[in-house]
Amino acid sequence: MQELPIAHWSHSSLMAFLRNPLAWYKRYVELIYDTPSSPSGIVGRACHKAIEHYYTGISKEGAVALGLEYLRKVPDFEINFGKAKSRLARKKKREGMEREYLQAISFFMRRPPSYRVIGVEAKATVKVKGLPLPIKAVSDLVVKSKIDPRGLDVVDFKFVDSFTQYGAQKSLFVVQAIFNYYTARETFKKPVRRFIVHEYKKSKNKDGRSQLRTYKIDFRDYAQEFALFHRLIKDATLQLTQTRVFLPNPSDMFEGENSFDIYRLGLVED
Repeated sequence: MQELPIAHWSHSSLMAFLRNPLAWYKRYVELIYDTPSSPSGIVGRACHKAIEHYYTGISKEGAVALGLEYLRKVPDFEINFGKAKSRLARKKKREGMEREYLQAISFFMRRPPSYRVIGVEAKATVKVKGLPLPIKAVSDLVVKSKIDPRGLDVVDFKFVDSFTQYGAQKSLFVVQAIFNYYTARETFKKPVRRFIVHEYKKSKNKDGRSQLRTYKIDFRDYAQEFALFHRLIKDATLQLTQTRVFLPNPSDMFEGENSFDIYRLGLVED
């Protein structure tokens, strides 16, 4: 079999490969990380930093401050400012990012979900029987399950502009959940029962509705999705062995323009 260009699959790399093969090749094979992140994405990462510190025992105030410190240290060249080109416009954009962060994390800190935590930002790469490549995932939290005394739950936090339309049934959630299922199971050597997603809406609901929605995926109900996951990983890996040229996806809303420029200029060699 042809030598593979990657050592493992992760949820983000698999989604990138399916969405835009050339952008995937640039990031996960050539290891070029020069595409700026959206302000919204950086705000979300700052919120995750605060949550990580909170669940390792730091006070609410301290955790919020550390998340804000992370946000302020992100250099301008790593941010996609869009139409904000001048120094003043970028300054205002960054001030807006700080306000968005403080509001979003306040929704979490108002009533943080309570768990018996055994792992924070648990990162692992594991081999899974029947899969051609190892898989890698980072679990925001690994906790003792509240419904299975012998098992674990994996908890994921998302900060979004609008709630996920189809909730826990959405395919994207299930694929991510299975990545985390295998890595948590192999790392902590215990059965994993559920994948729990806490989704926080960053902008305040004017009608007073909750800023939080929680979706729960009980793995006992998803046997068919595990079979589909294995098939997807195998087919994606097979595609790697058969592909000589990775094509761009100009319609990709995140990296379409950049990937098409790379293809047009021939910046990535076959």
